[in-house]
Amino acid sequence: MLEPVVALGRSRAIAAGVDASEYDAITATLRRASEWTTAFRAAGAAHLADARRAESDGNPITQADAYLAAAACCHIATTLPADDRDGHAEAADAMARALAILQPGAQTLTGAAFRGTLTVPQGDPEAPLVVVVPGLDSSRVEFHANTIALQRRGLATLSIDGPGQGELASTTTVRADYHAVVSEALDTALATGLTPRRIGLMALSLGGYYGALSLAREPRLQAGVTVSGPSTMVWDELPALLQAILTIRAGSRDAAAAFAAHVDVRTFAAEIRQPLLAIDGENDVIPGYSDGADLAHLAPHGEHLVIPAGDHLVGNRRWQWLPRAADYLHRKLTRQ
Repeated sequence: MLEPVVALGRSRAIAAGVDASEYDAITATLRRASEWTTAFRAAGAAHLADARRAESDGNPITQADAYLAAAACCHIATTLPADDRDGHAEAADAMARALAILQPGAQTLTGAAFRGTLTVPQGDPEAPLVVVVPGLDSSRVEFHANTIALQRRGLATLSIDGPGQGELASTTTVRADYHAVVSEALDTALATGLTPRRIGLMALSLGGYYGALSLAREPRLQAGVTVSGPSTMVWDELPALLQAILTIRAGSRDAAAAFAAHVDVRTFAAEIRQPLLAIDGENDVIPGYSDGADLAHLAPHGEHLVIPAGDHLVGNRRWQWLPRAADYLHRKLTRQ
């Protein structure tokens, strides 16, 4: 089991911010998959020590970079079927410490069903806003690079952890009505005085389903991008690894199966009236997990972009889709 796990996890970890050589060095020490969490947590601890050393030496940029590396390693530590409660908190804390240095204007938002990071271009409270929605075993920490790509185009970002994700993974379970989470996050963001001209979302992996449902149910959303999102899930056909992860995030095997039965965009895709770009990797073939083709076909203004040789989350071809996705949202939200 170890070799395929290491191979499948590599592009995801690198896209999340783990240095490629460090990933190879960490995984080269593993003898079995059960050592994954401990190894990546140890790497995260080493980066935290580097951050403290940089702080004492008066080197804030090195300190921030070390915190980013720690956040990535601590997050990746949580991505195998292990109930790593401390890893989620450590990843979120390290990311917050990095942003306090690099983006001191970023705000941490808290709601009953979400935790979020709101970043707004300086002096532009009306900048279009993009909600970034993570997937099954991911978090807002994982998609820091995505928020940077959006912010560089003058867009505000609201990255969230919802039930069963990131900071909330240890105390909550996944829920199928995720559109309510997005609505609460928007309510909270707008209560800060933010007045975005338009609002969109970028939703990744299982978050692609969450994002599509939110587009159908939340009228304030005006454009969306999904990446490796499922159109349907069939519990009995899912790989054992994915079943195990979903079981942990849902709280039980029965709850996981019931959740999977809800994942079917065919029940609402025709109600999505906003522009929608569904992105998939050509090689992202998961039994029991259909890609975004149905979503793009059924949504009245849907488009389907397939990246040749792309894997799940298309991390191995990120340069081929992330700029296009960010440009798409910028164009739709500024109507250029």
